[in-house]
Amino acid sequence: MHVLKLTRTIVTIAGCFRPLSWTSSFKRTIYNIYRLYIISMLYTFSLSQFMDIVLNVKNPDDFTDNLNMMMTSSAASCKIFIIWLNYKNITALINYLIEEPFKPLDLGEIKIRRQYDKIIRNNTLRYTSLIGTTCLFISLVSLFTDFRHRKLTYREWVPYNYSSYMTYSLTYAQQMISTMHCACVNVGCDTLLCGFLMHICCQIEILEYRLKKVLNNQFTLGYCVRHHNRIFEYAQMVNMRFTKIVGFQFIASTMVICSNLYQLTKSTLSANHVTLIMYTSCMLTQIFIYCWFGNKVRSKSLQLMENIFQMEWPIVNNTIKKGFIIIMKRAMVPIEISTIYILTINLDSFVALLKTSYSVYNLLVRVQ
Repeated sequence: MHVLKLTRTIVTIAGCFRPLSWTSSFKRTIYNIYRLYIISMLYTFSLSQFMDIVLNVKNPDDFTDNLNMMMTSSAASCKIFIIWLNYKNITALINYLIEEPFKPLDLGEIKIRRQYDKIIRNNTLRYTSLIGTTCLFISLVSLFTDFRHRKLTYREWVPYNYSSYMTYSLTYAQQMISTMHCACVNVGCDTLLCGFLMHICCQIEILEYRLKKVLNNQFTLGYCVRHHNRIFEYAQMVNMRFTKIVGFQFIASTMVICSNLYQLTKSTLSANHVTLIMYTSCMLTQIFIYCWFGNKVRSKSLQLMENIFQMEWPIVNNTIKKGFIIIMKRAMVPIEISTIYILTINLDSFVALLKTSYSVYNLLVRVQ
């Protein structure tokens, strides 16, 4: 099985998704122990930061300093838990792509699938490189600045005295390891969703290819109608499985971006300033790819109607013309990915998120 191969490798390393080939009881137990370890690290990290807000934060500066990483780790904790609960459903989504009518049936369809697989792989590598480079840079800056002065990289409530070198080193290492797990989970879940959205676009293009073959009596129209209906059903299933993840990510991104803007305006130029800019860029990219691929699915589904309209209608009989009209009528309602069935994921939503973040930032400035 080569569907989302690189993405599935990342989510497996992240502890979100057990390999489909690990069916024995021993392998399942080993992976469950590994996943529980990652979950415990993420939830401990998030809880300690939340407790710091409750017990220690007394001003907007401390609040924003804590909020950015707390929301990111909380989003990762939410994602790994939801993916864990939906393991069978996500496995079904992967299996649908290798079964009819989604399975490529000739060389032309295989070529289309390979083109999209290449796009998905390249996008995954770029996104992983961006997040990985940022995490590495933040870790190196922290190692040469915070570690030398026995200061933790992130604010958190620590229920013990870590003044001794050994205790501090273990606490510092726990923060760094939790950060790496958080980045890996976010990358895995984000690329998994975007991969499914790109496969929806791939199926629409394969459907267009099959409709052209209908003109030459090389394909049956009924099969194409069923294929189109299955694409809508598949998109709805993807939306159902990931709607909570997208919703929480929108909230987290809004809070992180506005808090980072606040810190950027308050801090002086330094190494920490650079890391904050890189971190903000990652958060913007994270929510942007959701909106970009959601918008791509919508535009691709609408484009199907235009492409059918441009086909050579005079050479086909009335039955096929009626079938084309049915498909066009259905395609007039675009495929849209929404969060909590309220906010549609597209480029307009990305602009709205930026406006909301700026409004919250202004509120923080006024409170200050």
